[in-house]
Amino acid sequence: MQIETKYFGMVEIDENAIIDFPEGLPGFEDEKRFVLLGKQPEQNPFVWLQCVDCPQLAFVMIDPRTLIEDYTVDVDDSEVEILDIVDTNNVLIYSIVVVPEDISKMTANLKAPVLINSVAKKGKQVILDNEEYRIRHYIMDKERTRC
Repeated sequence: MQIETKYFGMVEIDENAIIDFPEGLPGFEDEKRFVLLGKQPEQNPFVWLQCVDCPQLAFVMIDPRTLIEDYTVDVDDSEVEILDIVDTNNVLIYSIVVVPEDISKMTANLKAPVLINSVAKKGKQVILDNEEYRIRHYIMDKERTRC
């Protein structure tokens, strides 16, 4: 199937690659179908979460463990159920990235990761209780003060 994308124009995707976000994403609750684009971590740590039904809705994301090696996610039973998690090895973890004009100020949201069950093709953005993780974690300079 072909979809129109924000950054890549028309793209051919496998319908089996579509990820269902039963609750949508915060602020975009009506948009439920997304696909991951650009999964080549050896070349580029970023991926794009592209909405299948709304071409202008796409998020740049990064695996937060590339920023904080011991980054962990604890989820409650209701989130495990929504995502149909049976094996945690099948769960992909991403942080949404904000890329401003000055890319040296690029940030990742470590407080609210996007979890994707790669087998069940279900996703959800969760909010973590961990106070060490910030909404704006600077990517370009790990030593920079976090907001």
